[in-house]
Amino acid sequence: METRRERVLKALNFQESERLPKDLGGMRSTGISCFAYPALRAALGLPAAPPKIHDGMQMLAVPDMDVLDALDCDVVFVEADGTTNAFETPEAWKPYGFDGKLAALVRDPTAYTLLSDGRIELMFGDRRCVMASEATVFDEDHGGQPLNFSMDIPMKPIPQLRKELTAKALSDQRIRELALVLKRVRSSTDRAVFLNCIPAGLGYPGGMANWSMLCLTEPDYVAEYHEAATDAACADWSRLLPEIAGYVDIVMTNADDQGTQNSTILPPATFRELYVPFYKKVNATIHRLAPGTKSFLHSCGAIYEIIDDLVDAGFDVLNPVQWNAGGKGYAAWKDKARGRIALWGGGVDTQRTLPLGSVADVEKEVREIVSCLRQDSGFVFCAVHNIMANIDPDKVIAMYRAASEG
Repeated sequence: METRRERVLKALNFQESERLPKDLGGMRSTGISCFAYPALRAALGLPAAPPKIHDGMQMLAVPDMDVLDALDCDVVFVEADGTTNAFETPEAWKPYGFDGKLAALVRDPTAYTLLSDGRIELMFGDRRCVMASEATVFDEDHGGQPLNFSMDIPMKPIPQLRKELTAKALSDQRIRELALVLKRVRSSTDRAVFLNCIPAGLGYPGGMANWSMLCLTEPDYVAEYHEAATDAACADWSRLLPEIAGYVDIVMTNADDQGTQNSTILPPATFRELYVPFYKKVNATIHRLAPGTKSFLHSCGAIYEIIDDLVDAGFDVLNPVQWNAGGKGYAAWKDKARGRIALWGGGVDTQRTLPLGSVADVEKEVREIVSCLRQDSGFVFCAVHNIMANIDPDKVIAMYRAASEG
């Protein structure tokens, strides 16, 4: 009988497995809101437990192992700071009540400040995020996407950027600590191990609008920026992978949203010129140092038109499979990806069906999608994106059980 890890790896290698592999919370776009999580535990008949919040911005719960067992999920995660759900680390978590909204556990309660108007402030370095009293996630000014109408867009000098990236490089101690955590994770579970650790730092630094304009007006600068970011990521991977290759199965390389609800953000030719060569360099480094490790790209939106480019860039896995953006549909996504890049996600529409449909609607859509996307393997099931705070637990349970039946 195959292990859960083997089930996932068979899918990522386009081999048939005994059962469809499934994920909840393997990375920060396949998870569940901490506000929805207690009700899910109750609906599964599991003992009450305060959710552990590992993503303060999105307010995501760490999926506990008993929840993964109950939903028949096959992936555990490890993050750069050693956070994992593969085993309990009670010393790492502290209680925080979010002004009576939610009894939860967080890594650092001092990062949160209750403001006089009832909002809660969260600091990420120099980034200030705020959660309104009625909200269930944090937000920042302009959604973290400033727009500079003067066209005088700041461009950080490349030598300064390289210096900053060098200062952020993984220390020898952090590498040793991560290796120890991953070794313990591997021996603690038969699930696939997903490391969310060294993003290559591409995407849209300084805001989507500003960076998009620089891609069109200052492509040489963008290429230099991407080269510096890629060099830093490859240097970190080159030091880390030899120490951990035997303990990890999937690594997050980039979380670069390249699509809107209707189209790609950049013209595909611009993306091909300014992003693909740098993605390719990172993926080649990973595959050379750890041939059995799969590289994972998270990219939201209507990116059907650049799937060929993502294959060319060397990614093994594409997420979140937002087939409901751009009008192509999940069957077209499957045909484009078939046998070339594995699809991780897309199992139910999280904008319409999951929040607005009935339990029966969720079950029907999941069965239809799974029957298509699991053809020729290359598919790991989860929702298109995170399960939000207002989702009824019966829908979550129905979603995973329908996937098992599909």
